[in-house]
Amino acid sequence: MATPPLHFTRAEYADRIARTRSAMEARGVDAIVVSDPSNMAWLTGYDGWSFYVHQAVVLGLEGEPVWWGRAMDAVGAKLTVFMDHANVAGYDDTYVQNPSKHPMETLAALMQERGWGTGRVGVERDNYYYSAAAHAALVDGLPEAEILDTTGLVNWQRAVKSEAEIGYMRSAARIVEAMHARIVEIAEPGMRKNDLVAEIYRTAIRGVGDAWGDYPAIVPMAPSGLDATAPHLTWDDKPLKAGECTFFELAGVHRRYHATQSRTLFFGAPPQKYLDAEKAVLEAVAAGLDEARPGKHAEDIANAFNATLNRLGFEKDSRCGYAIGLSYPPDWGERTISFRRGDRTVLEPGMTFHFMPALWLDDGGLEITEPILITETGVEMLCDTPRKLFVKD
Repeated sequence: MATPPLHFTRAEYADRIARTRSAMEARGVDAIVVSDPSNMAWLTGYDGWSFYVHQAVVLGLEGEPVWWGRAMDAVGAKLTVFMDHANVAGYDDTYVQNPSKHPMETLAALMQERGWGTGRVGVERDNYYYSAAAHAALVDGLPEAEILDTTGLVNWQRAVKSEAEIGYMRSAARIVEAMHARIVEIAEPGMRKNDLVAEIYRTAIRGVGDAWGDYPAIVPMAPSGLDATAPHLTWDDKPLKAGECTFFELAGVHRRYHATQSRTLFFGAPPQKYLDAEKAVLEAVAAGLDEARPGKHAEDIANAFNATLNRLGFEKDSRCGYAIGLSYPPDWGERTISFRRGDRTVLEPGMTFHFMPALWLDDGGLEITEPILITETGVEMLCDTPRKLFVKD
């Protein structure tokens, strides 16, 4: 069979599978059903916009993983995964969005055929892509198996990035730098927000040099004025206004690897409270980064950040960072490590995070955030975007 253009070596995929199997053995699991597209891609290389229908990778303790999904998407699987085509299985299209039967019936039959019909089978129960109906159908189809919740099992194996993964994230960082530079260059009062976002997308997809831009797991967040008092609003056609701030939470993406970064733009002279918030955030970020090194705990960054922020008269009641890397919609986080009090995860070289110290004020918001890499000796800032509140007259 033709070898697909893999983005990683077969040795790297073998290492990922070995690490995942070690975690499976520690949980006493014989096989796992992986429905998160990020985990599917990480284990096999599969890359396609097919996660709106049921699909999965099944991994046992021996042999290659098995990709399972819609028959028409099995073609794309054969073009992207490292496995033999015998380990790609597609179900008939009559199962797609058909209330009279469920695709998981065919997965259960496949698992029975492959010897995974008994024993302990793990599933990602708390996952965007695994529905209650999917779980019920799989349980019904595997009556002799014990179905366990292994949500996050694969995610945690992704926490420490390889050099190849870090290379893709550095390429993504060049892209998000270009996106923010383009905003500062062209944004002006009177410009329709959707026109500005169109330029953001153009810059993101064109990429930088040889690093072309992939689609982000989250669309650009670009609220202005009162809308910027909330964290997750997007854009509309309203014109940008003088005397108003807009924050831009964006991701550069290359081969599905994200570098996420936020900056805030103010038209005119910022009120003193924005200058005070900028000073507090920058000092708190510096305090948090001082704790970002191997051997420290995730909460050490959050505690240092919050202590400094509180001393300067501001509070943030949500986490101030989370793990990032390979992602598909609807989330660019890895759903594992968070920078917040109580997270005692030990930081290791190769871990990557979005250090996300945003503040939402009573009439706007301030986001000055960074994608970071834990190194052997400390922390690497993946981006060179000036760390400040951007001001244009």
